[in-house]
Amino acid sequence: MPKRSAGVLLFRRKRSQPEVLLAHPGGPFWKNKDDGAWSIPKGEYGENEDPLTAAKREFAEETGLAATGDFILLGEIRQAGGKVVTAWAAEGDFDPANMHSNAFSMPWPPGSRKLQEFPEIDRAQWFPLEDARRKILKGQAEFLERLARHLHRRYRNLYI
Repeated sequence: MPKRSAGVLLFRRKRSQPEVLLAHPGGPFWKNKDDGAWSIPKGEYGENEDPLTAAKREFAEETGLAATGDFILLGEIRQAGGKVVTAWAAEGDFDPANMHSNAFSMPWPPGSRKLQEFPEIDRAQWFPLEDARRKILKGQAEFLERLARHLHRRYRNLYI
C-alpha cells in the first residue's frame, strides 16, 4: 500500500491573475533549492482517516492558519517516489509573514548524534500560476493545471 498525503492548494484572485500559495520545505536539504522545490502544504494521513480532514489539519500544522470555505477536489497524483497525493483547492488569503510551521527533528550535521529541530516549511509565498509552474515540485504540477482549468471554466475572464 503506497503512502498517502493530502493537502490544500490555496488560491486568490488578484485582478485577472490567480495566485496560489506554495510552501518551501524546511531543513538543511532544501535550504538552497528554489525552482522545482516548492509544494502545496500537505502531509501523510492514516488508512481510516478522511483525506479532506487530513488536508485541513496538515495545512494548519504547516502554516499555523486554517483553510476554510468551499473545497474543490483536484484529485490524486502519484509522485515519482510512489506516494499518492490528494489535493483540494480553496479560495482564501493571508499574509505569509504570519505563517508558523510545526517542526521536525533529525540528526544534523550528518553522522552526528546531535538532534536539531527544523520547521516543516521555512516560508510560504503567493505566486502567479505562471511562476508557480516553475517553483512547484514536478510531481505536483498537475494540481496547478487542474486548478487553472477549474478557474477558467468558472471565471472565463481569468488569465490562465
